[in-house]
Amino acid sequence: MAAAFVYRWLLSAAAIVNVLPPNGAQRHTASDNPSTYNIGGVLSNSESEQHFATIIAHLNFDQQYVPRKVTYYDKTIRMDKNPIKTVFNVCDKLIEKRVYAVVVSHEQTSGDLSPAAVSYTSGFYSIPVIGISSRDAAFSDKNIHVSFLRTVPPYYHQADVWLEMLSHFLYTKVIIIHSSDTDGRAILGRFQTTSQTYYDDVDVRATVELIVEFEPKLESFTEHLIDMKTAQSRVYLMYASTEDAQVIFRDAGEYNMTGEGHVWIVTEQALHANNTPDGVLGLQLEHAHGDKGHIRDSVYVLASAIKEMISNETIAEAPKDCGDSAVNWESGKRLFQYLKSRNITGETGQVAFDDNGDRIYAGYDVINIRERQQQHVVGKFSYDTLKGKMRMRINDSEIIWGGKQKRKPEGIMIPTHLKVLTIEEKPFVYVRRMGDDEFRCEPDERPCPLFNASDASTNEFCCRGYCIDLLIELSKRINFTYDLALSPDGQFGHYLLRNTTGAMTLRKEWTGLIGELVNERADMIVAPLTINPERAEYIEFSKPFKYQGITILEKKPSRSSTLVSFLQPFSNTLWILVMVSVHVVALVLYLLDRFSPFGRFKLSHSDSNEEKALNLSSAVWFAWGVLLNSGIGEGTPRSFSARVLGMVWAGFAMIIVASYTANLAAFLVLERPKTKLSGINDARLRNTMENLTCATVKGSSVDMYFRRQVELSNMYRTMESNNYLTAEQAIQDVKKGKLMAFIWDSSRLEYEASKDCELVTAGELFGRSGYGIGLQKGSPWTDAVTLAILEFHESGFMEKLDKQWIFHGQVTQNCELFEKTPNTLGLKNMAGVFILVGVGIAGGVGLIIIEVIYKKHQVKKQKRLDIARNAADKWRGTIEKRKTIRASLAMQRQYNVGLMATHAPGTISLAVDKRRYPRLGQRLGPERAWPGDAADVLRIRRPYELGKSGLAPPPLGLGKTRPQQNQLPPRYSPGYTSDVSHLVV
Repeated sequence: MAAAFVYRWLLSAAAIVNVLPPNGAQRHTASDNPSTYNIGGVLSNSESEQHFATIIAHLNFDQQYVPRKVTYYDKTIRMDKNPIKTVFNVCDKLIEKRVYAVVVSHEQTSGDLSPAAVSYTSGFYSIPVIGISSRDAAFSDKNIHVSFLRTVPPYYHQADVWLEMLSHFLYTKVIIIHSSDTDGRAILGRFQTTSQTYYDDVDVRATVELIVEFEPKLESFTEHLIDMKTAQSRVYLMYASTEDAQVIFRDAGEYNMTGEGHVWIVTEQALHANNTPDGVLGLQLEHAHGDKGHIRDSVYVLASAIKEMISNETIAEAPKDCGDSAVNWESGKRLFQYLKSRNITGETGQVAFDDNGDRIYAGYDVINIRERQQQHVVGKFSYDTLKGKMRMRINDSEIIWGGKQKRKPEGIMIPTHLKVLTIEEKPFVYVRRMGDDEFRCEPDERPCPLFNASDASTNEFCCRGYCIDLLIELSKRINFTYDLALSPDGQFGHYLLRNTTGAMTLRKEWTGLIGELVNERADMIVAPLTINPERAEYIEFSKPFKYQGITILEKKPSRSSTLVSFLQPFSNTLWILVMVSVHVVALVLYLLDRFSPFGRFKLSHSDSNEEKALNLSSAVWFAWGVLLNSGIGEGTPRSFSARVLGMVWAGFAMIIVASYTANLAAFLVLERPKTKLSGINDARLRNTMENLTCATVKGSSVDMYFRRQVELSNMYRTMESNNYLTAEQAIQDVKKGKLMAFIWDSSRLEYEASKDCELVTAGELFGRSGYGIGLQKGSPWTDAVTLAILEFHESGFMEKLDKQWIFHGQVTQNCELFEKTPNTLGLKNMAGVFILVGVGIAGGVGLIIIEVIYKKHQVKKQKRLDIARNAADKWRGTIEKRKTIRASLAMQRQYNVGLMATHAPGTISLAVDKRRYPRLGQRLGPERAWPGDAADVLRIRRPYELGKSGLAPPPLGLGKTRPQQNQLPPRYSPGYTSDVSHLVV
């Protein structure tokens, strides 16, 4: 109750702020400082008070610590068990006397409330307090005890000594037992922090397997002992009070956990239990049972600080009145900073302080408990002046361990049944799901269930492969049994940086196989697990069972089997020149044959029997026929000059065709594909602008390798977004052409390349490392596994596994044979030629259709021209006929006019004419005079006119007789034209 009241009354002291370092003060003269300094003391007994006064009296004569004209005086009071009285005594008897610092001591049985009251009160006025007996962790809190420092270390500093002892004994796995109070939790935090901070470079670092926390004032510890007994570690680090330690040792003895094979290392309080077992190791602070040495060291530390402060700055007088709450003594804050920077050699050893004002470099004795609770010192933890740090010295031969053994225990119970994890990675581990009707795996397989942590389900699988055979042989060689299981998340494991405690530093948390091992949910990993520094920091590795590196897998470049593959032997320029040469030669042949005096063109005019002359079309046909080595039926040149050119052209064609044939064979038959990449140093991989996709497995050892390599940072940033979750997915994408380059372990990629001849590894190996078996940090099986693997290498067992699972013997030879055998041309290679033929056929069909359509158009046009021509001829004949008739009629009219003048109508001559010419018949009417009568007359007259001209009349048909013909009337007979006057217009 009183402590709570004091705490509330003085809580405001937590707000006091630290001041600047000493070198920020202004220079001054010594005369500005006080000449007398009162040093207060709150001590536990009169003997300590007398010694305190004696030390200060001797101090005034020590010129090394006391400047001239400076005098120290002691002001002491007795420590009261009542903290309220202690507060008033400090105010009335010390602060009113202007004390510059207070040295406080108390009896161990009185508790820490009274020293805390002195610290609260003095700290409120910034008066430094030097404790010489208070070791609780609470005094390290500078938010409450703002001006408190001590010449004794706190209890939780014993964690530093624990770590030195574990390093000396090579114990790597421990169980920590501590009370749930402030000091118990502080010693656990100190152990874990120091282990991670100062032991990073140690190959084997102590790890905590189990933490047992108990409430003070125990009645039974049996429940915790059951958990401890199932753990592997047999090294127990215990922080407990003397009373709690008695209960723990009592129950541990009943469970036979204090005898042979068990190691107990305890702190000072537990060492004083009356039933401490034989063989227990404990710590004892040097000079812990007397105040005289600490009183002297505290006084001399204070004198040293004041001396330096006098020489650097002005010291204001100390506060005098506790009633003035506005007093803010800045010199007191400055003096506290000077005190923390002290480092002197005193009666209790090297005296120095950390940032919390706690004593460092404190010495400890290592105590070994013997029979009848005898304490025997077997070692010391002390300051080494030469190296400037603490050093542990232990005489192992003098230690008697539990069970009265002289030999150091292993510190761990070696389990013979291990939980082994693996992961699917061909050819090292093949995984097969068990069927519904299967109850056991094949003889060469082992059960490897997959435990799904999300839904707590189990899937049954069977495993075989390189690593499974290695595990079987390893278990036989070093004699252990095992349960095999698959990785819960299917990953090898990578670390995530997380801030789990709210501290400024980030902590690595591992996933996958590594996480299972780090969190002690598995004992061993038998898989193609790459050894790298990141993993080796948290787990143990055996010697490599297979050496390998990193390489690049890619798909072999496909041969240039495009639709124009047949054009590849020649460049585009050469093809153009050949095409141009054909037509140039054809034109020259035509010209030579045309203008040569002996050419067909000339001879065709002189000899009607000469063949058809060579025209331009025939010349082009001849040039193409020679080039394509086809027969020339007709149209060859005749002149000598043209034939000379033809022979030269034939030689040119022979060379071109032979070169084309040879190169076509090289391109399509004997072409051997090469890799696209030359290795990791290929510029296309380093250049992020190239359209080349490469990837690895996310969070894998290869991924960690790229993170470490600064020169590969640009490449890693590019490929990071392309990374896969598993190697199997990446390899499938390489086969499909979705991924151009997959970077992974050489063993797996060489296996894939030997199995599939379309895949190839590019470049030399880089990032060389090895596959090792993973074990927990400090595992007792590490050495045995390493020795067994070395024996496997020497006996040839590892080489046998390589041949059986990785190289696959005949498969590799088949790929080599495939590489050496010339390729057979197929449709893919020559598809362009067939397409060219098809284009030719289609072109021919198209041209014939065009020719037929054109011919039909020409025929129709010709018919229309013939009809038009016939119509024109008929029209022209009709016109000519009309013109002839009109001319005859005109002449008849003129003749008739002449006859009318000499004859009258109806004369005797007309009657005579009718009788002579009966064909005149009856005179026709005017309407028939011209078209009928005249036509008949002309038709009758024509045969006689033909006969008169010497031509025979037209022959008659067979069996026909010529009718009797009457003589025609004269051309100008009056009867012929007697009645045509109506035709004259």
